[in-house]
Amino acid sequence: MPFIHGEIHKSDRIGWLRAAVLGANDGTISVSSLVIGVAAAGATHSTILITGVAGLVAGAMSMAAGEYVSVQSQADTEEADIEREKLELEMEPELELEELTTIYVSRGLDRQLARQVAEKLMASDALGAHARDELGITESLRARPLQAALSSAISFVAGAIIPIASALLAPSAHVAEVSTVTALIALVILGGTAAYAGGASIIKGAVRVAFWGALAMGITAGAGRLFGAVV
Repeated sequence: MPFIHGEIHKSDRIGWLRAAVLGANDGTISVSSLVIGVAAAGATHSTILITGVAGLVAGAMSMAAGEYVSVQSQADTEEADIEREKLELEMEPELELEELTTIYVSRGLDRQLARQVAEKLMASDALGAHARDELGITESLRARPLQAALSSAISFVAGAIIPIASALLAPSAHVAEVSTVTALIALVILGGTAAYAGGASIIKGAVRVAFWGALAMGITAGAGRLFGAVV
């Protein structure tokens, strides 16, 4: 029975992990900052909750739209490159064979073996070989706009629910304090979990996310208190 060497790598998680962390982190920080800022300005409990819900909806739609446009642009570029490569394979197959051979030589193969590999791959799937080895486009890493938009929106909502729930359950006089503590705890957990999933330092990940979240909430609270006093 042949020996199968199984390895677990973290790099295949980069795509979905990036979208999930960005969305949840942004949801928690953005809505927490809104809630804390409005609370610091002296708004009523109902106004604070309405602001939080409005921030959740607006933020989720913004994340989805932004991610879709960004990833769709990437997808359009990939599609254009693949179409160009398809045309070049039809018009100049020998030149494309030489191009693929040169790529494999640059990666350490001797020229004769590189030529054999290029010929074999082009005989089975020429476009796939060039997309992967010349353009760096693989099926697992292809841009998927709808998937990216949906995952970003869902993760934003998941993160935003935390400050809204804390504002809903907190005493009216202490919404800002409860929301701040809850958000910081959530950010520490989020940062640590993301770091663990990506194989990085849990402490560094947790501290980094919590620091920037605290900074954002602190500045927003200061602005809310300043404008609340002026009004």
